Amino acid sequence: MTDADIGRALADIVEEAAALILPLWRSGLTVDSKADDSPVTEADRRGEALILERLAQRFPDIPVVSEEDASVSGAPERIGPRFFLVDPLDGTKAFVRGDAHFTVNIGLIDGRVPVAGAVCAPPTGQTWFTAAEGAVKRQAGEAKGRAVRVRPWPAGEALALVSHTLKPERAAELEARYGFSRRQPMDSSIKLCIIAEGQADIYPRHGPTMEWDTAAGHAVLVAAGGRFTTPEGEPFLYGKADEGFRNGWFVARGG
Repeated sequence: MTDADIGRALADIVEEAAALILPLWRSGLTVDSKADDSPVTEADRRGEALILERLAQRFPDIPVVSEEDASVSGAPERIGPRFFLVDPLDGTKAFVRGDAHFTVNIGLIDGRVPVAGAVCAPPTGQTWFTAAEGAVKRQAGEAKGRAVRVRPWPAGEALALVSHTLKPERAAELEARYGFSRRQPMDSSIKLCIIAEGQADIYPRHGPTMEWDTAAGHAVLVAAGGRFTTPEGEPFLYGKADEGFRNGWFVARGG
């Protein structure tokens, strides 16, 4: 199976996990705290178990680094050049609040860059994934979907998607640095997908994230013609096992 075909296979898996997670949304699940004080629920655990099972069935020779497994057992201290990054429920805080901006993510890394990925938003049934034709978006029940593309930078009207935790003074600094005119707070990797489909323009992240938070959306954005770099414009690399798979700052852009 080529990397172009893998994106569609990953789309099937994230959709199956999304169907498992969705009935648990707004159901009053118990919220536990991980060692870093971030929240985790039964939805995270069930989604991850299903994804790991499906990846083992479809891609038994490709290792997997997954958020919840890493939080319990510890992230691997070393990893080869080709591996999956899994976040079974990105945006757990939004999920717990009852907000709709949470996603299921699988990205494939090869040579330190994402080469395939899929992101599903369970509340809307939308999935974005990489394919031979670029980036594709499909609705639950669709087999193929349609190609999506970033839009040109709209001078004077550029929309930034930002974290809910971004402080106003920090937001003003980012606006001055990157030149966007409007901003909208939003959780999870869905921000990257909205830029990929041409509905927003930039996501500057000067704060902590993990590799499994970004890999799938990164792959989709680049396939749609966007860019995902360090703030200095350098390539954004994965497989940082020696750093616990923590990300540095990044900027995701459309056209």
